[in-house]
Amino acid sequence: MTDTLTATRADVTREQLIDFVYAEARMLDEGRFDEWLTLWAPEGIYWMPLDWNQQDAIHETSLLHEDQFMLRLRVERLNGARTFSQKPKSRCLHVLNRPDVDLIDNEAGRYTVVTRMTYVETRLDEQFLLAVTATHDLAWQEGALKIRQKRVDILNCDAAFGNIQLLP
Repeated sequence: MTDTLTATRADVTREQLIDFVYAEARMLDEGRFDEWLTLWAPEGIYWMPLDWNQQDAIHETSLLHEDQFMLRLRVERLNGARTFSQKPKSRCLHVLNRPDVDLIDNEAGRYTVVTRMTYVETRLDEQFLLAVTATHDLAWQEGALKIRQKRVDILNCDAAFGNIQLLP
């Protein structure tokens, strides 16, 4: 059986794409942030729109729009010994519906997977819950699937909520 994260481009299947999304969620839930960063393409963007059905990440305000540099800074902060806002550390759980594979283009090495999920984050006595839809735009790069963009749409994105410490 071919490994989910390192299959040859011609071998990428619907199940491997679904397994990729589950593996990414598990890495986040287990706090394996350095390993999670290896899933990203160098040009990868993590985008969390501020408005429902927002189309423009550049000219409209977003809750989050982070490139590789900003993602690495976030991970360094989460892993840091002097990050006092993370003592004790926040924990999260992604409860995923079965992902929908919207695009498989093995010729171009491009793939799109859409996942509806419930995201729970907790720290001390505080816990909050988000209903989100994550869209992974994946590419075949360096012999593996890589995240070119992860768009996370929060169902109630127009509500006021506190800091999201981790990554839905």
